[in-house]
Amino acid sequence: MSEILEIVMILSFGASWPMNVMKSYKARTTKGKSLGFLLLIFGGYIAGIASKLVNTAYMDSFAEKWYVLFFYCLNLIMVGIDLLLYIRNKKLDNEKEAK
Repeated sequence: MSEILEIVMILSFGASWPMNVMKSYKARTTKGKSLGFLLLIFGGYIAGIASKLVNTAYMDSFAEKWYVLFFYCLNLIMVGIDLLLYIRNKKLDNEKEAK
C-alpha cells in the first residue's frame, strides 16, 4: 500500500512540474518564484533517488519496480529545467532593471 501511495505522490508532482515549467518559460521573470523553494525540492528529489538506490529491498525488486525511480528522475529533470529557467529569467529581470 505504501508503494501505491508513493506512486500517487510522485505522479501528482510529476503532473504539476510541466505546467510550472511552461509558466516559467512564458513569464520571463522570477517574480513569484522562490529559488530557495526550487533548490529544496531539487535536493528532496536527489534524496528520494538516493534512498531508492541504497534500499536493498527496492534494488532486489528493481526489475518489477523500476518505474518508481524513473518518475523520481523525471521529476528531478523537470525541477532542473525550472531552475535553469529561473537563471534565464533572473538575467532578463536584471536586464530590464538596467534599462
